[in-house]
Amino acid sequence: MADTPLRTTYTVDSLLAVTVEVFNTRGYDGTSMEDLSRAAGISKSSIYHHVRGKEELLRLAVGRALDGLFGTLDEPAALSGRPVDRLEHVVRRTTEVLLAELPYVTLLLRVRGNTATEEWALERRREFDHRVAELVREAVAAGELRADVEPRLATRLLFGMINSIAEWYRPAGSSADGVPDAVVRLAFDGLRA
Repeated sequence: MADTPLRTTYTVDSLLAVTVEVFNTRGYDGTSMEDLSRAAGISKSSIYHHVRGKEELLRLAVGRALDGLFGTLDEPAALSGRPVDRLEHVVRRTTEVLLAELPYVTLLLRVRGNTATEEWALERRREFDHRVAELVREAVAAGELRADVEPRLATRLLFGMINSIAEWYRPAGSSADGVPDAVVRLAFDGLRA
């Protein structure tokens, strides 16, 4: 009697991990349900057992990234204290979330608004940026950050630096140790009043 290969049992989370890898490699628009089925080693009907389709998988994936980012704004250190300290906490924690959820945040950074889910994700990103820009404004008003830097521009530059990590950081053989500290040091040495 031949050994029967073990069948992989998928959960939504494990299916999502495979899906995000495929979306990041092929692009959302360039990925079919057949591609996802092949990558997961399960039938398309097995995927549909977990989710309604490809767009729901995208929403779950970018939602995970957004939940992590928004979660940083609700942490105690982001809610009380001097505005500059709150901002510094958000910058550090956002960097940590990006590193911890790298494939999910990478996917979030690549959405362009071609579907309802992508539009939703872009709107949520704008909301996040507005909340951080408000922290920058508070820190400038308190005299804790340079007054000659426009808050929305400073926010865009901060997140341009943080988001670029998704393009060059590779977890295999590399340590995230020191990356959040380096981001904070570079940003705030130039921003502090």
